Amino acid sequence: MHIMIFVTAKDVGEAEKIARHLLDNKLAACVNIINQVKSLFWWEGKLDNAAEVLMIIKSREDLFDRLQNAVKSLHSYDVPEIIALPIVKGDKDYLNWIDKSVLT
Repeated sequence: MHIMIFVTAKDVGEAEKIARHLLDNKLAACVNIINQVKSLFWWEGKLDNAAEVLMIIKSREDLFDRLQNAVKSLHSYDVPEIIALPIVKGDKDYLNWIDKSVLT
């Protein structure tokens, strides 16, 4: 199954470092980096907020555990957001491209 993984990072530099590692190791076919995301969240019992960067990662479900471990090893947060959603439908050519771009 194809998946999209959402990961937030503290800045573009950290997001690019993670993205390049995932791509170099063929754990992701594509990583979109969206700058200037405003996040509001509960942390250590109080409401907090931060300016963050959002990564949208395209990959496959069978690679998720390796991808998650890679993100955690490179990420500065104690508890990074790493959330995978299934791609329930998509252009056949695009999904085939994902398959050809990641580990088999």
